[in-house]
Amino acid sequence: MFRIYLVEDEKNLNQILTSYLEKEGWEIRSFTEGEPALQAVKERPHLWILDIMLPDIDGYQVLRKIKEDTPEVPVIFISARDADIDRIIGLEMGSDDYLAKPFLPRELVIRTHRLLERVYTSTEPVKPVINLHPYLLDDGKREIRQGSNIIELTTKEYDLALLFAKHKGQALSRDQIINFVWGENYVGTDRSVDDLIRRIRKKLPHLRIETIYGFGYRMIAQ
Repeated sequence: MFRIYLVEDEKNLNQILTSYLEKEGWEIRSFTEGEPALQAVKERPHLWILDIMLPDIDGYQVLRKIKEDTPEVPVIFISARDADIDRIIGLEMGSDDYLAKPFLPRELVIRTHRLLERVYTSTEPVKPVINLHPYLLDDGKREIRQGSNIIELTTKEYDLALLFAKHKGQALSRDQIINFVWGENYVGTDRSVDDLIRRIRKKLPHLRIETIYGFGYRMIAQ
């Protein structure tokens, strides 16, 4: 699942574009002002769709911030102003594609598909974003979010959450958990598993992890 951040101050158009993009299976976060978008640059979405005409700041400021902090993240620039000038300036500043208003929402969807394929197609598949309602596990970044908040996990806590995410509804023995989290050469007791489970339950209280006595644990699919 790709995460796409849309910055468009026209609320009706914002809602329409969000609807079209979500129908493609992408996770969309939309903004109607530039300042909140600036604050979200650090979240590193897979793609920005950015309107230059914003009510509080110039869209060029947002584009500059994106390219300074996350130069690998692609940007589709849209504008209703002088198309040639905006297109040239946007491309010079690092935007990856340009759309002049008015445009059909379907055209934006097609361009988005092509840009995502071009940027993220490689010999290695893009690591998934897994929905663990109300959490999202982003395996590419090795982080878990609830909304826009990143939940701080240790390496082993994250690995355990990833194991459950990949095996929703399946019973996992303590030995399976040890092999995945600590490795096959782990020397210790399975009490470490129980301690790790307690920590995960505390940090991610909405995950439904049930104990299978004498065997291990299972996360109930939601």
